Amino acid sequence: MSSSNQHKNHSKSIPLDGIKGLVQNWKSDMMSGFLVFLLALPLSLGIAKASEFPPAMGVLTAMIGGLLVSFFAGSRLTIKGPAAGLITICAGGVIAMSELGGGDKTEGWHLILGAAVVAALIQIGFGLLKFGSLSDFFPHSAVHGMLAAIGILIFAKQFPVLLGVDPSMTKGMTPIQLYEHIPNFIANANGSIATIGLLSLLIMFILPAMGGVFKKIPAPMIVLLIAVPMAAYMGLSSVHDHSGKPFSLVKIGDFWGTLGFNASFAAIGTLTFWKFVFMFLFVNTIESLLTVKAIDGMDPYKRKSDYNKDLVAVGVGNAFSGLLGGLPMISEVARSSANVNNGGKTRWANFFHGFFLLIAMLAMIPVIEMIPNAALAAMLIFVAYRLASPKEFIGTYKIGAEQLAIFLVTIIVTVAEDLLLGVAAGILTKLIIQVVNGAPLRSLFKARYTMKEHGKHIDIQIHDAAIFSNFLGYKKLWETIPGGHHLTFDFSDCVFVDHSFMEQLHLFEEEYHSTGGEIKVVGLENFNPFSSHPAAARKKVSHT
Repeated sequence: MSSSNQHKNHSKSIPLDGIKGLVQNWKSDMMSGFLVFLLALPLSLGIAKASEFPPAMGVLTAMIGGLLVSFFAGSRLTIKGPAAGLITICAGGVIAMSELGGGDKTEGWHLILGAAVVAALIQIGFGLLKFGSLSDFFPHSAVHGMLAAIGILIFAKQFPVLLGVDPSMTKGMTPIQLYEHIPNFIANANGSIATIGLLSLLIMFILPAMGGVFKKIPAPMIVLLIAVPMAAYMGLSSVHDHSGKPFSLVKIGDFWGTLGFNASFAAIGTLTFWKFVFMFLFVNTIESLLTVKAIDGMDPYKRKSDYNKDLVAVGVGNAFSGLLGGLPMISEVARSSANVNNGGKTRWANFFHGFFLLIAMLAMIPVIEMIPNAALAAMLIFVAYRLASPKEFIGTYKIGAEQLAIFLVTIIVTVAEDLLLGVAAGILTKLIIQVVNGAPLRSLFKARYTMKEHGKHIDIQIHDAAIFSNFLGYKKLWETIPGGHHLTFDFSDCVFVDHSFMEQLHLFEEEYHSTGGEIKVVGLENFNPFSSHPAAARKKVSHT
């Protein structure tokens, strides 16, 4: 009786949803939405510009993510908007499509929007078919390697912008060539622009590191409060490139006049079109689902999101955004984390973030056009650093040397070739490692187990190998197990367990304990772990 009352009291503390949630939590959600807006406005402009889209289209994406998608999203605390993780795909798509359209970048923009819309429609289908669990198939080291590679690519593209290097100097350069020319960029830096860029970068790194109340202040807004007056004082609007167009300040132009049906499907019969459809679909879906999972872990009320519903919602948002000219959106991790930390409680925080962006685009375009591009480049370089920081490399190595190998292969192939090939190379590397360590071929994609029930006791015998590529089978099994039972996982007939499976098993243990159930793991004492990390891959000790 007392535990029942305790559960009821806990339920009362969970914020209400819908209109009742707005009435109950509008103050905290509006404040969080406003603080996230301060973060989202400059980042959305910078991401769009780096993606070869008109800068204001990044804000359009975030507006749609807040004003529309928040109403039927499957997650309550995530913020929807453009993401740094899609910059390289968008920019590469505009350039590749412009070649199909006779070298015109505006035509390339219209054509890549068509690919984004088709990807969005497939994404909606994925959600309706309940493919939300597909993110669990991809090994974490390959996904983190992909994100680190994106960080490396963003830095290569944004470093010349940070220094005010004439854009004609970097035209047509590959990422590797951009890195090779860094000394040349430093030698040809524009003093005024570089001063703003480097000071902005300093603020982005120092402010969050100061901790306390400073950690709550959106660093991008402080950057703008300093960079905009500096740009005006230095007269940066007079700095021009060879075509006579200013490249030092953000250019919005007639934003409201450009809204309309901007997507073109003229390239739908080409391989290039479909290549970018699948790149959008893959990165957008995986990054969105991983963010929802991460933010669920941060939710103080421990609410569980509906991944499939959220996938449909993001797909609908992407379709609208693509048709009107915006970038693809995802559940974005930095803004979502800020929302949780700022005290956001319901989906209305995401709505308010979109609402404040709308007000800004109605009333503040002249002010936005005073923002130096170097300040936006500094924000993106900071994002790039977080994606590819030394901590990512060290953390991966601590899990196991084989995880670092997968991570590095993914990075190298992504930077040298492209994103899809990079992830494919990472997955192939992991499969080879598993086979070399004894995983039978028959178990690579099939979960092999035996389950026996004895009343409230369930024994699950794992056979052959428990690895990322057959994990979906185990996940389906776990979803059928009722709460409150005593489970035993027996690995005595297993030869190899990988990091992805170990990590998922730990997560399942945490969730299952919350139902009042108990889990016992036996047989792993006969395995050698690849490192001291609790989720390290492990191989059975041979006694022959």
